[in-house]
Amino acid sequence: MLRTTSAALSALIITAAPALATAQNKTLQQVDPSARATYGEYRLYAGFPDDPYIIYVTAGGDVNAADVGNGCVGMVAFAPSAQLTYRAGSYPLIIRTDADEDTTLLINGPDGNWYCDDDSGGNQNAELRWGSPPSGVYDIWVGTFGGGTAPAELHISELDEGPGPDNGYPDTSLPATYGSITLRGGFTPDPHRVRLIAGGNLDATQLGSGCVGRIAGAPDYELTYRPTSYDLTFGVNSQADTTLVINGPDGRWYCDDDGADAALNPLIRFDNPQSGTYDIWVGTFGEDTAEAELYISELGED
Repeated sequence: MLRTTSAALSALIITAAPALATAQNKTLQQVDPSARATYGEYRLYAGFPDDPYIIYVTAGGDVNAADVGNGCVGMVAFAPSAQLTYRAGSYPLIIRTDADEDTTLLINGPDGNWYCDDDSGGNQNAELRWGSPPSGVYDIWVGTFGGGTAPAELHISELDEGPGPDNGYPDTSLPATYGSITLRGGFTPDPHRVRLIAGGNLDATQLGSGCVGRIAGAPDYELTYRPTSYDLTFGVNSQADTTLVINGPDGRWYCDDDGADAALNPLIRFDNPQSGTYDIWVGTFGEDTAEAELYISELGED
């Protein structure tokens, strides 16, 4: 199954509640990154041809990926499905599954951290993205959500295979509707506020677990951020039930519905924010559109 490939590049990685989950410094006995990859070892350099590069695998196994960390799901094998040695350039790196069954992804990255996803690729396919991928070894497991095994394709791409807004998927490459700003740690005034109209015609649930509401195709607002020692908080004030979707510098999708103390308002906080671009959508849970105020703060909830 080969989907249409577009040139829209990812800004960061789903996450996100994150759509993707990372478990750091976890001592594992359940899976072994040092084991020989079942379906081969591959070397790719930035700008590689035949994009997406497709590896045919059998997804699933006897090991519960939930033992790796919070947010990891599905049944995987002891050994990696595939091992990718990647030399990065100026492109993002997108790893996704394509299968008729509900598949999951578990990746041990060059930084030694674990990255997990279930449905961020749409149609029960998994997807992980690095907006600025590190060079090195990516050990990749393709799992099945419901157990058992299933044939699957593992796609490795530097292009955004995901459909654009015309096909029901938000597009990080589009200009933000309500503008953009560059902020550095310690910015004033704090919070930075943006008045906008929340909502749209796209369903945010396709972006992963924890993502809900109706959002627009283009980002509502774009932040380029240079951190210092502060946390970074995104929140919404509105009389309506609003949601929040952020595509971060790591290419992951981060989502929330009612995380703020105030009823029905979303809140996403990055305790150790990365430097880079944050594309931001403000959605509506039960209405087509609604007036709302997005705020960005290093002081916490508004």
